[in-house]
Amino acid sequence: MKVHIKQIPAERKHLEGEEPSQILDLDDPQIRPLGPIQYALDVGLSGGGLFATGRLAVDLELQCVNCLEPFRQHLAVDPFACQVELTGAETVDLTDPIREDILLALPPHPRCDWNREQTCKGAFHPGTEAEEIAPNSEVWGALDQLKLKKNH
Repeated sequence: MKVHIKQIPAERKHLEGEEPSQILDLDDPQIRPLGPIQYALDVGLSGGGLFATGRLAVDLELQCVNCLEPFRQHLAVDPFACQVELTGAETVDLTDPIREDILLALPPHPRCDWNREQTCKGAFHPGTEAEEIAPNSEVWGALDQLKLKKNH
C-alpha cells in the first residue's frame, strides 16, 4: 500500500479501502485469506517520517490444531500504528508494516472453539489432563504391555 506524501495535508489524511491479501505472502496451507485486507488509517507527517494509525482486518480460514478441521476467523489489528522514515521518495510503502502486524496477530495455535461458538470435535478438550484419565482405562493399555529393559 503506497501513500503519496504530497497528498497528505498538514492536519492528516484519512484513508479507507482494501488491499489484496496476496501482500501477506503466506506460504502455509493451514492459513488461507478469504478476502482482501480492509484498512482504515489516519496518515500524517511528523519529524522526518510518515506515521499511520488505525485499524486493519482480514477474514481467514485456519486449520484447528486439535481436530484439524478448517474454520473461519475474523482477524483485526486494532490499534495499528507504524512510523516509516522518509527517504526523499514521493511515496511511502506501508505494505511491510501492514503484513508484519497481521502476521504477528495470527494465533500460534488456532482452535475452532476459540470463541466458544462451537465445540471442537478433537480428542483433547481443555481442562482434561492426562492425570485425569483412569489408570486402568484403554488409553494406557498399550503402555502397560510395554516391557522395558533395565540397565544395571
